[in-house]
Amino acid sequence: MKKAVWPVVLAASTMPGAAWAQQVDSTPMASTPVELTFADAQARLDRTSPAISGLEHGVDAAREAQAAVATLHRPIISASAQYIAYQKTLSVDLSGPKQQARSDVDGFLTALPGQLPPAFQDIASGIVGRISQALPGLFAAIPDTLSYRYRDELFHPTVQGVLPIYSGGAFPAVQRAAAAGVDLAQARVASARDTARINLVRLYFGQLAATALVDSARETREALGSLADDAAKSERAGVTPHSTTLEAAVARDTAERAYQRALLEESAARDELALALETDAVQPVTPLFVRSRPLDPVEAYVDADRLPRTREADAATRLAGAGVDLARSRYRPQAFAFGEYNLNRDQALPTEPDWIVGVGARITLLSNVDRGHLLASARAQEAAARDGAREARRIGETAVHRAWTLAEGARRSFLLLETNLAAARENLRVRRVAFREGESNLTAVLGAEAALATARTQRIATAYEYDLALAGLLAAAGRLDRFDEAIAGADIRLLPETAPAGNTTP
Repeated sequence: MKKAVWPVVLAASTMPGAAWAQQVDSTPMASTPVELTFADAQARLDRTSPAISGLEHGVDAAREAQAAVATLHRPIISASAQYIAYQKTLSVDLSGPKQQARSDVDGFLTALPGQLPPAFQDIASGIVGRISQALPGLFAAIPDTLSYRYRDELFHPTVQGVLPIYSGGAFPAVQRAAAAGVDLAQARVASARDTARINLVRLYFGQLAATALVDSARETREALGSLADDAAKSERAGVTPHSTTLEAAVARDTAERAYQRALLEESAARDELALALETDAVQPVTPLFVRSRPLDPVEAYVDADRLPRTREADAATRLAGAGVDLARSRYRPQAFAFGEYNLNRDQALPTEPDWIVGVGARITLLSNVDRGHLLASARAQEAAARDGAREARRIGETAVHRAWTLAEGARRSFLLLETNLAAARENLRVRRVAFREGESNLTAVLGAEAALATARTQRIATAYEYDLALAGLLAAAGRLDRFDEAIAGADIRLLPETAPAGNTTP
């Protein structure tokens, strides 16, 4: 949690420098910070980051979608039930058959007497005459049209099945697209996790750097305060003029202001890290580090297949290729087998079979969507994805080279600053001794003190720059999971004086 600095700063305008420093240093922390190694902080970030969690849900969704389309070649079986009320009307035209029947009867009756013996012909003729007279009445009773109307209700349950045989390549294309979707989602999670971890490196080691800068500013403030006291004593003894005392007091107050700014920046760094890890306060226990040995050649970090941008771009290319195959399948026929079984034959309609099986094929001859333009669009998207993948490789390799240069430059600068820091300390010691003995003026001592403060600050800042640049290099190379190995392999560690015991500062 943040130190209560602002009230102290506001009240300090009327305090002497030493009293102000004592008041600020005695300000308690609002809560006990949680000690975390970088590995612990990284594990906590992976658990609590909503950005990573959200994208991991996207991976789960993509995997479920892939599993959903993995069974496209299975048959589709469905059951349906219908309750039907219907009416059927039948009409039959009898005028033609009735006319034909009368003509046939008339012809039969006319020829009938001639087919009998002569003795019976007269009798037959009389009978035929009477029948002929009765025929018009008999045929008149037969209607010219016969109508039939039927009403009924029935329950119609059926089971249907369709088995895809050939989809024109649509099913494999959909399945490849689903697999590419999983790869794309996983690549996005990896990129988001690397981004979050890079930010954690910035915050975690940034807090350590801020604390180290507070220690450095405190050391400078105390040294200049002691020098101001010495100048005041020397003035009271009549050795140095009042202007020297004023010059020392100005330097002391300047150091005090720098110390206050460092405190505020440390407080802000603590708050930012605590918010990122969703806790009240964090005390980093993994120190700033530098490996004195040179980095491996930049070529060792360039692996196109491991670059985060490349993995994502390759997945997008595979997804676009599946889109081309899917668009091409619209030109091809589809074949399928089908069947249906009636579960209630007793109430089946007269035209309905008890069961039916068959094989069918379908091809689209004319579509309301222009398939040529659709295929051209998919091919253009695939070409764009391929160009994007090539560009991603170029950008990724450029980022690796740039990050390698930054990390190696920070390493070399840090090693040079080690020598500068030792020289600055020795120079300050000599200047202070000479000032006490009256062989040097205060300006030279103040210059030596400023040089030492600058060397300490640059050393801390360069170590922080190295850690951040190394994390950027590993992230650009797709190897950020090896950052813990880099920490373990470092031979120089800088732990602020206010950090917990158990770590050393070479």
